[in-house]
Amino acid sequence: MSTRRERSTTAAPPPPPPTMAGNSDNPLSAHVLDTTIGRPVPGILITLSKEENGKWRKITEQVTNKDGRVARLISQAEFTPSSYKLNFNTKSYFESLGQKTFYPYIDVVFQVEKPEEHYHVPILLNAYGYSTYRGS
Repeated sequence: MSTRRERSTTAAPPPPPPTMAGNSDNPLSAHVLDTTIGRPVPGILITLSKEENGKWRKITEQVTNKDGRVARLISQAEFTPSSYKLNFNTKSYFESLGQKTFYPYIDVVFQVEKPEEHYHVPILLNAYGYSTYRGS
């Protein structure tokens, strides 16, 4: 006669859904990938500006890390419904590779309607093209 342990039929409650950033005080992040070589781009200067009364006010500047990322570009308290602009200075990156680029910088302007959500802005980059989207 074999003994068999019965499994509990009571399931544990599901864990809370993760935030897109994994941190409630990281409402906005960015990422740069070079699609030509399939690698992240370290050292890109990214400037965040916020539209106020029809003018752009600079919030911060950060440089992408070795994984091509920047996080916490703005505090949760300052992240309010508005238009924002991320300026990616790509010229210095391509110059460091000895390459020319058609896009010396990229401005990505986006609208924040729900500042309680996380916004992630990735750039897929090559010397003669780029694309962006709202990532996670």
